[in-house]
Amino acid sequence: MSSESLTSTATSPLLSFLAFDFGIKRVGVATGNTLTRSATPLRTVAAEGEPRFAVIAALIAEWQPDALVVGVPFHPDGAPHDNTERARRFARQLHGRFRLPVHEVDERYSTTEAASGGARDLDAASAAIILNQFLSTLE
Repeated sequence: MSSESLTSTATSPLLSFLAFDFGIKRVGVATGNTLTRSATPLRTVAAEGEPRFAVIAALIAEWQPDALVVGVPFHPDGAPHDNTERARRFARQLHGRFRLPVHEVDERYSTTEAASGGARDLDAASAAIILNQFLSTLE
């Protein structure tokens, strides 16, 4: 699903999102919506296999998002690396398990930005940055 199909106008409904900063050890989670056009860090989830998806399922049940957003990392020159495919696989798993639209966002430097902003939970703050980037692309 492209961001064009989620374009928010005065007549369209409020859309909410959960965003994920995927990492091998941890996954940051944030929430946001088209009304405020801003994201809020929620928490960081340990990334060990099946329990991660149980926690994510609980968050989806609690927040009832219309779609999910996953940050996909790239090298500074835009080239993919090992974590690029891992993040994309995570995005496919989210879609397969929860049957929600999943949008990928280039997340280069999100952790650096979160750290420079003094975030206490870098992963959740990075997820919020990723979601803010996505929300800024919606009309």
